[in-house]
Amino acid sequence: MKEILVLFYSRDRSVREMAHLVARGVESVPGMTARLRTVPKVSMVCESVEPDIPEAGAPYVEPADLDACSGLALGSPAYFGNMAASMKHFWDGTTSLWIRGALVGKPAAVFTSSGTQHGGQETTLISMMVPLLHHGMMVLGLPYSEPELAMTEGGGTPYGASHVSGVQNDRAISPDEKKLCIALGRRLALTALKLAH
Repeated sequence: MKEILVLFYSRDRSVREMAHLVARGVESVPGMTARLRTVPKVSMVCESVEPDIPEAGAPYVEPADLDACSGLALGSPAYFGNMAASMKHFWDGTTSLWIRGALVGKPAAVFTSSGTQHGGQETTLISMMVPLLHHGMMVLGLPYSEPELAMTEGGGTPYGASHVSGVQNDRAISPDEKKLCIALGRRLALTALKLAH
């Protein structure tokens, strides 16, 4: 079995739910499995430390997860048009992987959620692509051959899957947004399989 790492940060439910949909898309491809991981929250208080193991949900990512994966799906909420500080903090600490070229040639894709339609989804997706490109990963988007990309009234971009959660985070992931998350995971898994041959 080849494995895709689905690495995400989610303060609320939206990006976490998207991660599970992306994983579903990965696992729809025979011979592929998904590994869900998250990153610790970065505190505004210097003395505050997150526990070594999260109380609930996906375990924290470790360098071995990145070494072992055949591809990576990366998700973060949109915070002022950028990835969450917790996710950026994680990538800032991956120099040893970069030196070894551990991620070179592996496929990657990105996904996000924002409170509003124009909440910086595309710039957030691009901000997540930057460290992946520096690591030598092959970044995939969503092609317009996915019909939901042209029909969605919520999230969905050619840069990656997205969701508009509402300012109060009270909007469920729409059917089109769900299909695009699954399509992104499936495309990533299929690409990883092709690259493995």
